[in-house]
Amino acid sequence: MAVSFGSTSHVVLTFYLLATFGPFAPRAEAAPRAFFVFGDSLVDSGNNNYLATTARADAPPYGIDHPSHRATGRFSNGLNIPDLISQRIGSEPTLPYLSPELTGENLLRGANFASAGVGILNDTGVQFVNIIRAPVQLDYFKQYQQRVSALIGPEYTKQLVNNALFLVTLGGNDFVNNYYLVPLSARSRQYKLQDYVPFIISEYRKILLRLYDLGARRVLVTGTGPLGCVPAELAQHSRNGECVAELQYAASLYNPQLDDMLTSLNQELGSHVFVGVNTRQMHNDFMSNPGAYGFVTAKIACCGQGPYNGIGLCTLMSNVCPNRDVYAFWDAFHPSEKASRLIVEQIMSGTTEYMKPMNLSTILA
Repeated sequence: MAVSFGSTSHVVLTFYLLATFGPFAPRAEAAPRAFFVFGDSLVDSGNNNYLATTARADAPPYGIDHPSHRATGRFSNGLNIPDLISQRIGSEPTLPYLSPELTGENLLRGANFASAGVGILNDTGVQFVNIIRAPVQLDYFKQYQQRVSALIGPEYTKQLVNNALFLVTLGGNDFVNNYYLVPLSARSRQYKLQDYVPFIISEYRKILLRLYDLGARRVLVTGTGPLGCVPAELAQHSRNGECVAELQYAASLYNPQLDDMLTSLNQELGSHVFVGVNTRQMHNDFMSNPGAYGFVTAKIACCGQGPYNGIGLCTLMSNVCPNRDVYAFWDAFHPSEKASRLIVEQIMSGTTEYMKPMNLSTILA
């Protein structure tokens, strides 16, 4: 892909100054750190728009509150968690890796490789057919580095990646779109839940180690939210609005084992490379007391149909709430922009109950 080297000269100078003088580089030349995103629909910013898949959010009412007021491929009424993190680190939102706009200077801001429907395991989300599975996201990241190296050279590319911030969100789909997708699924026949969780944690470890090998040195890794409390599960399995016990139990097994695995990895690497993000507790806060956070409900989705608006995706035929800021869930699975803002506040400044071993403000400082 042809690019203009003239358009990147200022950014190359920026990296030269930062590389030479570190934090003492002139403030006018300081550039925000690059940001890379991997994972599923919670963090997909539009890669699936470019794929022949049913796991897409490229039609209204998705994006109703986005600055563009268009459906962008984000599974949100507006901005999603990566967008809000980008704002907090002083950067433009990272573009989807498959976007034709990801060239030149845009490449140097980072990229979003996430794809709705994927999981830790390659057989997760098979019903969506054409999605970017985790190993391919990492292959694309390697390809990305080759493209950037052609712009600014391998030394500065390595520096860009090593100094970048990473976000990885995987795991939820390995339960709802694999183990519990249908009764007696292939994985549930193969593993008891108590054995399935250590299995996917061990597979996740391989993904994170490969990301480290590709240069990642500061990685936010989110746990699963309260899987049994999302509107989709309430609509199918709840009688009186109670969370689905089996899925809640799965999350209660998964999240502590993920924490232990991240701690073990950091000890092995001798550095706090991986930072655990306790998204389950973040969700639990506003789900257990929605009024304290300005929500009228943390059970009913703003957009959808059926009980709790939890059946299917959000479409033009769906019920849509007039005020998205008073709903914790936008659709059957995904938080509203307001809820995502609350989550990012905890990512930025939360205690070790939410961010282990440190929050993002500490990382940035």
